[in-house]
Amino acid sequence: MTNVAIIYYSGTGNVHKLAVAAAAAAEKSGADVRLRRVPELVNESLAPDFTEWTQAWEEHAAAVRDVALASVDDLDWADAVLWGTPGRYGLPAAPLKQFIDQSFALHARRGLVNKVMSAFTSTGTQHGGQESTILSLSNVFYHWGAIIVPPGVVDDIQLAPSNGNPYGVSAVAGLQAVPGHLAENVTDDNLAAIEFQTRRTIEIATALRKGLSAD
Repeated sequence: MTNVAIIYYSGTGNVHKLAVAAAAAAEKSGADVRLRRVPELVNESLAPDFTEWTQAWEEHAAAVRDVALASVDDLDWADAVLWGTPGRYGLPAAPLKQFIDQSFALHARRGLVNKVMSAFTSTGTQHGGQESTILSLSNVFYHWGAIIVPPGVVDDIQLAPSNGNPYGVSAVAGLQAVPGHLAENVTDDNLAAIEFQTRRTIEIATALRKGLSAD
């Protein structure tokens, strides 16, 4: 059985929705799955002063309190990791970056070599740095000696109007007038695409694990 960790940070729920869909797809594929969220770095008193976003942020934080927190042990355990993060100025969100920084000891003993990595994101606008966010995460994977598996453009779902990013699934969060409802902007095509990306990641991770064990 292939061990798959879905490790993500979500501000208002869009990335969370993709992560949950990825976990469901991984379980459907027969993998052993850990869905793990990365906690906030700020408390409610320090939340951004922007009414629509702040209310959605507070509601989402309350809704996911029971989701287990990510640890470096999850990285050590996993054969494959799917990473989810909002794009912040074309970069991964700070909470996810802080979690990644905790992996140094595991990396120093070569504990991340040949693990399979794939990433997905959500940004507020269509051209809000989705591709550069995922490419920035890939820089970390290069240092680890990990194997990057993108969805590519190898399935028809990648040609759907709300998809098309060959580096990793990306949703557009947008800004709505109704506070607390930004997560509704993850489309059915996005969910189908993350299911495909998850299956592809597991297929490659399983084949790699079997091939390495045969050696």
